[in-house]
Amino acid sequence: MELHDVWFVLIAVLWTGYFFLEGFDFGVGVLTKLLARDRKERRVLINTIGPVWDGNEVWLLTAGGATFAAFPEWYATLFSGFYLPLLLILVCLIVRGVAFEYRAKRPEEKWQTNWEHAIFWTSLLPALLWGVAFGNIVRGVKIDAEMEYVGSLGDLVNLYSILGGLVTLTLFTFHGAVFTALKTVGDIRDRSRRLATSLGLVTAVLALVFLAWTQISRGDGKSLVAMIVAVLALAAALGFNVAGREGWAFALSGVTIAAAVAMLFLTLFPNVMPSSLNEEWNLTVTNASSSPYTLKIMTWCAAVATPIVLLYQSWTYWVFRKRIGTQHIADAH
Repeated sequence: MELHDVWFVLIAVLWTGYFFLEGFDFGVGVLTKLLARDRKERRVLINTIGPVWDGNEVWLLTAGGATFAAFPEWYATLFSGFYLPLLLILVCLIVRGVAFEYRAKRPEEKWQTNWEHAIFWTSLLPALLWGVAFGNIVRGVKIDAEMEYVGSLGDLVNLYSILGGLVTLTLFTFHGAVFTALKTVGDIRDRSRRLATSLGLVTAVLALVFLAWTQISRGDGKSLVAMIVAVLALAAALGFNVAGREGWAFALSGVTIAAAVAMLFLTLFPNVMPSSLNEEWNLTVTNASSSPYTLKIMTWCAAVATPIVLLYQSWTYWVFRKRIGTQHIADAH
């Protein structure tokens, strides 16, 4: 296996980590409107992800940085062609971080309500737009012989990519509901589990259609295995959620995300961004990659830094592993 192949796999792993971790806190943000009945319950939901949401976003920064360094042509075409959707995601992430930090800075109800609205919308929109973006990457976009995107914003809005966006939105919200049930006690835990069941059924229908469409149009034997794993893991997650085994349900919803991401990257390889105009203009792991020397330096840096990051983030989740409920919230702030 060449180094550019290794880095394609590593970037897939980084995106998997990002969607697994940021996926549930996007879902919790959406649940602040769907599940919480009052300001105190919204505070419980926010507190479940309060210690970890910013660490989860590091995976996005790392995935973007790794793409820039390992596959500069891919990075350039992707970020220029998807400029407006990615800018909207970036704005949402900035406003979302500010909302988490500023919500309780003042006691006025209107102040806190406005920031809670911001948390909801800046969680929902990225959860939707990431699916739209990856749907277009897998489907193929208008790339010319100069490796430049020559399409319009309207070209990114199509049935396949919209379905992909709905899948990520519902899957992340289901993931967040299972996480909420895992991290809370009392009535909010029970309602989270019931809502997760409904969300999981909707997700299963949408995901099955989207993954089957992907498999039929671009898949092979390896992607079929990943699809089967994703479907079985989602079904098992639903079963464990109904049985009240939140830990297993959360782990298996994470497996669903990982298998779905793996399937998308398997259908891409050896391409990183297919051209819908001419297959000869596809961006591949070969023509879009950096020099072997650059990739070698990156590999050594990743080998040193990655275990440290994983250990630190694992420690953070262990420290903040306790369940919380409304009885732990002193007031409505």
